Amino acid sequence: MEAACSTILMLILILVLILVLIWAWMMLNWLWFTPKRLERLLREQGLQGNPYTLLVGDTNEFAKMRKEAFSKPMDLFSNDIVQRVYPFFRHSINTHGKNSFIWFGPAPRVILTDPELIKDVFNKTFDFQKIYLNPQVRLLTPGLVSHEGEKWRKHRKIITPVFNLEKLKDMLPVLIKCCDDLISKWEEMLSLDGSSEMDVWPFLQNLTSEAISRTAFGSSYEEGRRIFQLLKEQSELTAQLVYKVYIPGWRFVPTTTHRRMKEIDKETKASLMDIINNKEKALKAGEATKNDLLDILLESNHKEIQEHGNNKNVGLNIEDVIEECKLFYFAGQDSTSSLLVWTMILLSMYPDWQTRAREEVLQVFGNHKPDFDGLNHLKIVPMILNEVFRLYPPVIGLPRKVLKDVKLGNLSLVAGMQVSIPIILVHHDCELWGDDAKEFKPERFAEGVLKATNGRASLIPFGGGPRICTGRNFSFLEAKIALSMILQRFSFELSSSYTHAPITAITLQPQYGAHLILHKVEI
Repeated sequence: MEAACSTILMLILILVLILVLIWAWMMLNWLWFTPKRLERLLREQGLQGNPYTLLVGDTNEFAKMRKEAFSKPMDLFSNDIVQRVYPFFRHSINTHGKNSFIWFGPAPRVILTDPELIKDVFNKTFDFQKIYLNPQVRLLTPGLVSHEGEKWRKHRKIITPVFNLEKLKDMLPVLIKCCDDLISKWEEMLSLDGSSEMDVWPFLQNLTSEAISRTAFGSSYEEGRRIFQLLKEQSELTAQLVYKVYIPGWRFVPTTTHRRMKEIDKETKASLMDIINNKEKALKAGEATKNDLLDILLESNHKEIQEHGNNKNVGLNIEDVIEECKLFYFAGQDSTSSLLVWTMILLSMYPDWQTRAREEVLQVFGNHKPDFDGLNHLKIVPMILNEVFRLYPPVIGLPRKVLKDVKLGNLSLVAGMQVSIPIILVHHDCELWGDDAKEFKPERFAEGVLKATNGRASLIPFGGGPRICTGRNFSFLEAKIALSMILQRFSFELSSSYTHAPITAITLQPQYGAHLILHKVEI
């Protein structure tokens, strides 16, 4: 009996030892052998970069440069923001040249600045897929933006009708009402001389939050406000994790941040579930208005299911719809508020362009509310918005992972490597935009984006290819309405308390707010 027990115990110990050795080999391979092999393959192709450092790669230096850059503001009228928001990328290219790579933990990431290669990556969606440095980032950006392959294709088909231009025309009154409310608040803050100094940044955030609440959920926008508050906190927590090396399994450790992110996700889902259930009941009863984004999404989903005989693999389930609603919020609010705040800041720096934009708006609309046809006739306003997108893109970079061995131009990339599309570097590249690339010159878009870029993937604030952001039309429409209505009622200039300090917190934002002086415009 004792001999049998000893034998079993010995077998268990051997099994445990084998498992430990397998785990140790897998960790050693992940942390050292694979990175060194990938580094050798890249250097053989002429790419340069720092030598690999165990586990952390370049992330310590990345964080150090980022912290140092954020510790001091920029020159007031400088648009050369790369040195502040992307310091390590700039350092890497200055040190190793454009054909270089950096290390995010144990993964080498090739920097791509050639528009042709970037276009290739955007189009090869099954070879280059999105990267989530920390799986918990998905709590903030789930839905279509995080899906791949067949699931992405299914979601894209159902969601595309939501942002159809004809559908967006129906949103115009709601967007105008939100802008009207903002303008009324600002008018109430004016002093007797018709001016007021304020930080417009929180107001613009609230504007885009209110707009997405009303356009996404219609009469349920009050509940939508609470969702916005939750996702804003989730965004701040996510920003703390984005640039840290993720150790597999670490997300299950119940740290204070991890626990709070899960609580926010649970509360957000519960709120959205209530809204969606009410909408579903109204839709089945024929009471749905079909005027808000959620109505259109549910209608598109039901149509898809009915066309395929209620096949369980067709259409979105309730969890899918919740994810898409969260994405409506994050993408619909953050990028537009970022665009608007930098537009107001730049028009304060360049008052001649502010005057030209106002003259155009008054010529097209007078003192009337914007209408869809008039918005399409604006020329100078879109030129300004495109130039702001170029100089201050909401998202400054997009990473992609290489799923299998693939040719990209003259490069041979293998699974385990990554590529980086540094949007901000491409937008500020003098070889692509000329020696005045860092100057605010909306006239470069006088003949449209296609002419300005020569058809190249050199203006990419919404990405590109099949996975280009579905909400780009909504964001641009909202920005044109808001800017037009603000210009009708106010002129604005930089306050002496304004500090020029762009910072990346998921999207590009003013670190110390946007302190401007507003003056009432008499029409």
